[in-house]
Amino acid sequence: MCRKLSLSLRQFFQGIMYKGELISLVVAMSWTATALFAEVASKRMGSLALNVLRMILSLLLLGATLWITLGVPFPLMADGQTWFWLSLSGFVGYVLGDFCLFQSYVLMNSRFGQLFMTLASPAAAITAWMLLGEHMKPLAVLGMIVTLVGISLSIMSKGEENGKKLELKLPLKGVLFGIGAGMGQGVGLVLSKVGMEYYSAAIAANGITDMASYINENALFPVSLDFMMPFASTMIRAITGFMGFTIALLLFSKTAKHLFIEGLHDSRAMSCALGAAIFGPFVGVSLSLMATLYTSAGIAQTIMATTPVLIIAPSWFLFRQKVTPLEVIGAVIAVLGVTLFFI
Repeated sequence: MCRKLSLSLRQFFQGIMYKGELISLVVAMSWTATALFAEVASKRMGSLALNVLRMILSLLLLGATLWITLGVPFPLMADGQTWFWLSLSGFVGYVLGDFCLFQSYVLMNSRFGQLFMTLASPAAAITAWMLLGEHMKPLAVLGMIVTLVGISLSIMSKGEENGKKLELKLPLKGVLFGIGAGMGQGVGLVLSKVGMEYYSAAIAANGITDMASYINENALFPVSLDFMMPFASTMIRAITGFMGFTIALLLFSKTAKHLFIEGLHDSRAMSCALGAAIFGPFVGVSLSLMATLYTSAGIAQTIMATTPVLIIAPSWFLFRQKVTPLEVIGAVIAVLGVTLFFI
């Protein structure tokens, strides 16, 4: 019964046009939900405690998913190089990037925090140029400038004392954390790409030339390896994230330990942490890796970069945050700047 249903779903999925683009749109919406959940949870239990809890929940979800679909609760056939590059990606993207992102939620809010995530594309382009030798087109340089202009429009305002002088309307510390979050996301994305290339090579070295044809019949709900590899890759990154955040929690912050224990007894914090785990590492990150398998990385990244625009309406509706026309224009311009990287 489960195998027939799995086959039917696979045939249905294969028949869908623009799979990569649709997956990318789901990712953008997923990251919007993650940001909203994480803003509430971060302010109730702190970013460090939230990240530890989020990694635990993500590992449980990913392990259960791999066990059901592939018959094993861990990344299948991943070799040492795969673990190294994806772990490095997890450290940069999760431990450094997500810590900065969630701190920006506490100091600013999720709407402005996500705005700085448009810096991921410039960071990824520069990292790919340095590590992979990929050339940057003139439009990519223009895209960096446009993105920075869009962010600047959203975070600057006229001073109260001198109406003509522009000044930062957000905490400087929050802005710095936002920049760190965008940089971590972009660099981590390139490292993930390298790691998944090694993962594909490791699977091929095991005699599997077509991942779409590899299905473990012992799985409860068999799914082909090509479809599940992004989830397995995400699990490696999440393991590193869990280790990094746990070490930081135990060694560097007594307050975070207290907040973590309190958070376990806070039903709203726990429900929001679960939402952040489901829509973040489990769905969002896994599907973002999957999207690049079905469409170009440029198209996927451009669609996924629309989160700063998508989050404006729910931020106003749920949190009653004041949104100015200039902030909306700035967010749109920042996203348009991202698109220039991939024209």
